[in-house]
Amino acid sequence: MSMAVETLGFFVAAAGLLMLGVTLPHSYWRVSTVHGNVITTNTIFENLWHSCATDSLGVYNCWEFPSMLALSGYIQACRALMITAILLGFLGLFLGMVGLRCTKVGDMTLSMKAKLTAIAGALYILTGFCGMVAISWYAFNITRDFFDPLYPGTKYELGPALYLGWSASLLCILGGLCLCSNCCCPPEDDPDARLHNTRLPYKASQPVIQSKSLSTHLPKAVSNEDCSSNFGQYGKNAYV
Repeated sequence: MSMAVETLGFFVAAAGLLMLGVTLPHSYWRVSTVHGNVITTNTIFENLWHSCATDSLGVYNCWEFPSMLALSGYIQACRALMITAILLGFLGLFLGMVGLRCTKVGDMTLSMKAKLTAIAGALYILTGFCGMVAISWYAFNITRDFFDPLYPGTKYELGPALYLGWSASLLCILGGLCLCSNCCCPPEDDPDARLHNTRLPYKASQPVIQSKSLSTHLPKAVSNEDCSSNFGQYGKNAYV
């Protein structure tokens, strides 16, 4: 994987984490609808922490939810999922900064950096998944109450914070996938991986077998006994 894809995935996931951090305290998770309401001068908007009301003059009052245990179960679950998503995202941000190949921290090898980057990508995927589940669950309850003709309370519509949260979760998942793709193959610049790939397999040496056809064309070696017998056939005068 190229360094550009790795860096792009890191910044995309970091942007998604930032957007999730803006989504959590956003006031407009749901907004009261004017459809079927007799009084349209007042607008009520809520999030996971408080509820606010505003009038036609622009004056609004907010009050915190009095008791956490008195809230609906899905609101408590959405709180836990969003906080978990942000914590996992910050952990992935730290590991991603250390694991990027364009950064240098100590004497870390490229293979170790690849592992840290893959872990950061997995954390970002979990971040996006937690944020997506929380926001989708909250939106499901809004739409269920809106289309229920027997619901006696105030009906709400989807607020802009939900669309922001969906976009943020999608960015976290895409950035995490880009970072996780680093673990598929070792970095090309890693000397250990290059040495492992270029190492030749060991083969045991085999005994050399002399061919019969080659041995027939080679002259027969002369032994010491043949040399002594040939030397005795000549007299001393032959060497004078």
